[in-house]
Amino acid sequence: MRRPYPDRAAAGTAVAEELGPVTGPVLVLGLARGGVPVAAPVADALDADLDVLIVRKLGFPGQPELAMGAIAGVGDVLHVVRNEPIAAEVDPDTLEAVRRREVDELRRREREYRGDRPPIDVRDRVVILVDDGLATGSTMRAAVEAVRRQRPARVIVAVPVGGIDSCRRLSRIADQVVCVWIPRYFGAVGQAYRDFSPVSDDEVRRVLAESTARRPDG
Repeated sequence: MRRPYPDRAAAGTAVAEELGPVTGPVLVLGLARGGVPVAAPVADALDADLDVLIVRKLGFPGQPELAMGAIAGVGDVLHVVRNEPIAAEVDPDTLEAVRRREVDELRRREREYRGDRPPIDVRDRVVILVDDGLATGSTMRAAVEAVRRQRPARVIVAVPVGGIDSCRRLSRIADQVVCVWIPRYFGAVGQAYRDFSPVSDDEVRRVLAESTARRPDG
């Protein structure tokens, strides 16, 4: 696979090839928004169910790309991860205001994306968490820890690109981490793509609908 990746779909194909066969009842969860089009080729390759997991970064005031932490929701369960010492630089009231705002956005996206889809059920399943890349790893860490609370059989993190430190940290809490490309000099996820256009709500819904239609019971 050429690098940088042409787009997220091509990156997903590379992830599927690196991941190889996975045994057991498999559920592929794409982290919204950017992870969903990467996750679709993975689910197709494994003939597995595809669903969406909403994770929101808790952005530092005035520097939204700097993560104070992240929040993930699996069903009614919300899990918050703090990114110390960045979170410690903000007073509790400000941090709580950011958390409330992101919870509202998380719930909005759940309504937008899930529609009448049943709640995510990860219990006793091999859950593969897919994103378009790992920068700090805060959002993926929140996703792993939120899913763990629901007692899956295994949790696998699978991404097309990531920083070596983030991949190592996640390997301590996930059963397996597949990171196809760890660039020597890694500044941002977008550097791994020729087309890194923002993923819209409509695209997330379309990818999920197409994946459901391809399944035998879709």
